Amino acid sequence: MTSFFQGKNVLVTGGGGFLGSHLVEHLVQAGARVRVAQRSYPRVNLAAVLDRIEFVPADLCQLSECLKTTAGMEIVFDLAAKVEGITGNTDHPGTIFSENSVIALNMLKAASVEGADRYLCVSSTSLYSSSAAVPTPEEEGFKDDPSPSSLGYGWAKRVAELGAKFYDDEFKMKTAIIRLGNVYGPRDDFSSKSLHVIPALIRKVFASTGNIDVWGSGNQTRSFTYVADSVEALMLATERYAVADPLNVGSNEEVSIKELIEMIIRLSGKEVNVRFDTTKPEGPTRKIADISKIKRKLNWAPSFSLETGLRETIDWYNTHRP
Repeated sequence: MTSFFQGKNVLVTGGGGFLGSHLVEHLVQAGARVRVAQRSYPRVNLAAVLDRIEFVPADLCQLSECLKTTAGMEIVFDLAAKVEGITGNTDHPGTIFSENSVIALNMLKAASVEGADRYLCVSSTSLYSSSAAVPTPEEEGFKDDPSPSSLGYGWAKRVAELGAKFYDDEFKMKTAIIRLGNVYGPRDDFSSKSLHVIPALIRKVFASTGNIDVWGSGNQTRSFTYVADSVEALMLATERYAVADPLNVGSNEEVSIKELIEMIIRLSGKEVNVRFDTTKPEGPTRKIADISKIKRKLNWAPSFSLETGLRETIDWYNTHRP
């Protein structure tokens, strides 16, 4: 069967990042002609497909750069974002908000001007408020402020979604909107100071000489989506649900941070004692997205259990860590 993406010119902004690189590989496998745009050359993450993609260096905060990258593209996946952990989000909400909003609006305008047929707005469950229902349905996306730990980023994602809807309404550009939760997997960022939950915990466990400190009580619960499942959802939505109507992507497998760290320790084979630091921020008590809508619309559900995904991620980290 011929893939929807076969022979199409596809742009992936942020395509050399963690999630972007997995998407690029899947698009190449589907027969797309892929262009990747970001500031730096994505040699490491895209090593397996560098000879089959086009790379365009670009500062997407500049509209002229966005226009250059979208020229001739039929489909645009906008994954470019400035992302930080809890500390970065709370310390720099203005920077996080402004840069992400500018990139999103620039890319929408460029895609429209250059005549792209389809556009994927990659949003986030970070836009939901602390007072939202749990599991959280898409209808609560603009209820109250986003949680304090992601205030600037959450509002930027709301701006991106509004822009996507307005451009769809005015210019009839087929636009999909996906709200991603906590994505993890091989090639995640294990090196920076502002890590997401799973890479931060894996790195702590392997660096430990006996004890590790974990922020919060450990009782807060989350769900995590393996990167291959997330990529499948991005591609399905772009192909089959480009109607400017947001869809949550996540997992129904709810786990406490305490249970998560215990699973990581067991899979790593390490002997580690965990100390929970309740003086540090831990974010919302529960944060789980309702994924019933994407099941109805696209018949999508995650294939990877948390344990299977963690095992593959830990195996990759073991092979690639310094």
